[in-house]
Amino acid sequence: MKNLKKKLGLSAAVVLSTLTFATAYATTSVPTTSITPENPNVTYIKTDEPTSYRIDQLKEIAMYYYWNGGDLQKAEKEIFKGITLKGKYDVVEQAFKEAILIDPYNLDLKFSLASTQIIQKKIPEALQTYKQILNLDPNNFNANLLYGVYSKVNGDIRAYKSSISKLRQIDSKKADEYIEKLKATESIINGKLNTEVPDHLPQKDHAIVILGYALADDGSMRQPLIERLKVGLAVAKQYPNSKIIVTGGVPKQGITEADAMSNWLISQGIEKDRIILENKSTDTVENALFTTAILEKEGIKDVTLVTSASHMRRALTVFKEASDFYNKMNGKHTKRNFTNVVYLDYPSIEEAHKVSNDEMLVIYRDLFRASGIWQYPGLQR
Repeated sequence: MKNLKKKLGLSAAVVLSTLTFATAYATTSVPTTSITPENPNVTYIKTDEPTSYRIDQLKEIAMYYYWNGGDLQKAEKEIFKGITLKGKYDVVEQAFKEAILIDPYNLDLKFSLASTQIIQKKIPEALQTYKQILNLDPNNFNANLLYGVYSKVNGDIRAYKSSISKLRQIDSKKADEYIEKLKATESIINGKLNTEVPDHLPQKDHAIVILGYALADDGSMRQPLIERLKVGLAVAKQYPNSKIIVTGGVPKQGITEADAMSNWLISQGIEKDRIILENKSTDTVENALFTTAILEKEGIKDVTLVTSASHMRRALTVFKEASDFYNKMNGKHTKRNFTNVVYLDYPSIEEAHKVSNDEMLVIYRDLFRASGIWQYPGLQR
């Protein structure tokens, strides 16, 4: 590990203090990077080192590029000679492929490879990777689940039904729980997006949750975030007794999304004591998990989510999952109600209600992440 950080041109202190944990699949649709060297000094993985060390090096490289990107040409020349790399996720994918060559028995490495392929929307390749896991471990619950649902997204209903049947054989109770999650997600996907503030929302135990969007490098808010705030402000004015939770923790120039959002709302006349900051999350799943902890603490039973139309179905899915998990963890049966108001980032509301396969893929991916299945086992949720 120490040698690898030297190879990457990073010290442990730099890694720990500057990594800001934001990706293209965060709260936003805009990639965010941490303040780390642009061109880490990566070198070819030596073959005269222990097996575990070589694998750890490749995992470190994968996670570094996942978060930060880097010099693709140098990665081509120094690490993956003869491989053409078009983007940072190509580096991540190739790193896990190399690690799997070293240890083809390690299923976690295969799960990580499949997740990277899903991120890149390479569904057939991901399905093949999951199939390899199932060939080695036919009763692997997560592999059957992911293979089945992503097969369905890819249009293979027969494979989906077969996987569901297998899940029931492996663990009927857990299978039924996931079937309910999938049904709830389908309901959200087919649900209505609201561009107007709903009438008759509760006047008590209600909160408005405004989801963040990556700040510009200078710490200023990008237009999509401002538009989300305008929608949130309209809801806040109509429901003056409701708390407002602003969520997003990736800092730029020392300010997080939540900080910037709070400052903007205060400048528009919202009282400071109405606003609660969730300023630790790095993506939509963490928005949901960390905000749900706040909702529990505040005794909030009804929530109005505010985000872009293109983001709302995913947000509703993971917030419901996070809320259900907290109920299960705390032994409660309280049903939290979610409503929505969107910033319309489509040409029309009709267009907004059309759900593409790409969006479906990301919705289900984040549902699984919110349910506790890590994309990169032991490395990254």
